[in-house]
Amino acid sequence: MRRREFLGILGGAAAWPLVARAQRTSVPIIGFMHSLSPEAAARPVEAFRQGLAELGYVENASLAIEYRWARGRFDELPQYAAELARMRVAVIVAVGSTVSALAAKAATSVIPIVFTSADDPLKVGLVDHLNRPSGNITGVTAFATVTAAKRLGLLRELIPEAAVVALLRNPKSPVDSAEMHDLDTAAESLKLRLVIVEAGTEAEIEPAFSQAAGHRVQGMITSTDPFFFGARDRIVALAAKYKIPAIHDFREFPAAGGLMSYGTNILALYRQVGIYTGKILRGAEPSSLPVLQPTVFDLVINLATAKALGLTVPSSLLARADEVIE
Repeated sequence: MRRREFLGILGGAAAWPLVARAQRTSVPIIGFMHSLSPEAAARPVEAFRQGLAELGYVENASLAIEYRWARGRFDELPQYAAELARMRVAVIVAVGSTVSALAAKAATSVIPIVFTSADDPLKVGLVDHLNRPSGNITGVTAFATVTAAKRLGLLRELIPEAAVVALLRNPKSPVDSAEMHDLDTAAESLKLRLVIVEAGTEAEIEPAFSQAAGHRVQGMITSTDPFFFGARDRIVALAAKYKIPAIHDFREFPAAGGLMSYGTNILALYRQVGIYTGKILRGAEPSSLPVLQPTVFDLVINLATAKALGLTVPSSLLARADEVIE
């Protein structure tokens, strides 16, 4: 049962962007590039369409969308961004990872860009200001990497006797250094030994769990990475197989049978991207739309999974949960 919702939206209207102005006489076309596959991102994309519809834009009626799916191959994102820029679409929606957003930014300084990012947009160089980003880019940040240390603390609260915890990370991720630093600092503060196991492909996930089990870890935290979000069913199944309590960044993990998550509501995030895209199509400039930041992070606990792992969730943790899956 959810007790809190994602932040409200701010923003204003200004003159039509040049590209959108050029397409007033026809149905606007937006470019949509995602790091994952259509299957892995189905529900978030529906939330994006919902946001567009709230501004009066319906796909295949008042709007056309050119999709580009990287399917986990991050090195293809710059090519897709360049293709969409050459098409002179009205807006480029760059979602699924910070890498997608950075590729779009590198491809054009003219076409408006709306992004999602799990990282701090200032630190990774997406924008120069959050409240009034200059140039042609704005978006929504989940700040999921910033909450990694908090997730580790919640795992320790659930398993106070834990001394060794695994970190599942993607070695192909180019933007996880800040998260790694925060986790190292948090582990030292909590007197935990952090064992790093890596997986960058589906075939590498089970060996990573086997390696973690070999170290007799008492818990696991998954790093913030779109690959893991796309492979969440596999990760949840392996955590159950190896009996490793794990905490994740998005609700979709415990909804799929995982133990616990702490982070933003990804569906609300994509809906806001749709709203921002619609605002730009209506005439707002990206610089008039502040980068949206979450004000609330949701704690979701799957009690059935906890019971299967032989864990008793402390009442203090249950009292703070925003959603309990039974």
